[in-house]
Amino acid sequence: MVHGVVGKTTLLRPRIVLQRPRQQHWVGDGFRVSTVFSPHIIDAQLLSPFVLLDHARPRHFEPATQPRGVGEHPHRGFETVTFAYQGEVEHRDSHGGGGTVSAGDVQWMTAASGVVHEEFQSRAFTKTGGIFEMVQLWVNLPAKDKMGSPAYQRLPAESFPSFELGDATARLVAGELHGKRGPAVTHSPMTVFDIEFAKVGEVSFQLAEQTTTLLLMLRGNATVQGAQSIGIGELVVFDRASSGAVTLSADADTQVLVLNGQPLEEPVVAHGPFVMNTKEEIVQAIHDFQAGKMGRLAPKESKESKESKESKESKESNEGKEAPWES
Repeated sequence: MVHGVVGKTTLLRPRIVLQRPRQQHWVGDGFRVSTVFSPHIIDAQLLSPFVLLDHARPRHFEPATQPRGVGEHPHRGFETVTFAYQGEVEHRDSHGGGGTVSAGDVQWMTAASGVVHEEFQSRAFTKTGGIFEMVQLWVNLPAKDKMGSPAYQRLPAESFPSFELGDATARLVAGELHGKRGPAVTHSPMTVFDIEFAKVGEVSFQLAEQTTTLLLMLRGNATVQGAQSIGIGELVVFDRASSGAVTLSADADTQVLVLNGQPLEEPVVAHGPFVMNTKEEIVQAIHDFQAGKMGRLAPKESKESKESKESKESKESNEGKEAPWES
């Protein structure tokens, strides 16, 4: 597809017109995902500042007694961003970050110099079961920030500006769009938002020139730039050398995730849970993790231990106090 005009609108040209979803695989026992892009699938420089995206499509989980998920593992050199569309995830890390991410929330963890963390379906979701749908995005950090301090942002659903965009509704997670600003704090310029069509309609938007723009279809069907049809799990990568608008014509009940960012223009060396600039830095990350320099997670308290501790603390706090009816 070439750079062209629909009506009087100049259109941004797709570089990779369509990246189809890959075979699904399990991450731990709680996340059945398709890796939509990674440096092993698409040239990392075309994706920058984005590194990897896993899409856990809607899947029903039966009630269980033990939470499903991914146990203790490290990261260094980038950020993990988890979009919760259905279900709940509980996260904790060695830097003290953690919490429950519910449907509509986003979790933005900056691994930077290194953290160890775990992610499991929440205890409440495990007990009831239900539909689970998530997206996890890896965002690269500039070289100057890779060895900075880790951080954690829990971004609740109500923190995102929501506004009409053409015939759809947009929800802004990061960056600026249409006079609104998303709540996420980022280390390089980016605009991250999703678009939801309640009815058949069209949207058109324009982002900064010479930036990376990726469009992922989460639900439904749409036509991009008046010509290319895209379905669930498919990705369009636009050519940052071109300029112009992105147009979408979509069916009712369609949802799209848009990722836009300033390319870092730095080397990308990705190996397992580490994303650095050189192979030597990857080797150092492995050594630092093995030496415990990224921390460790404290053992979880059992439900019985927690209840016993709370009971003891309550008893101690009440000792020596007169009951109100004895005064």
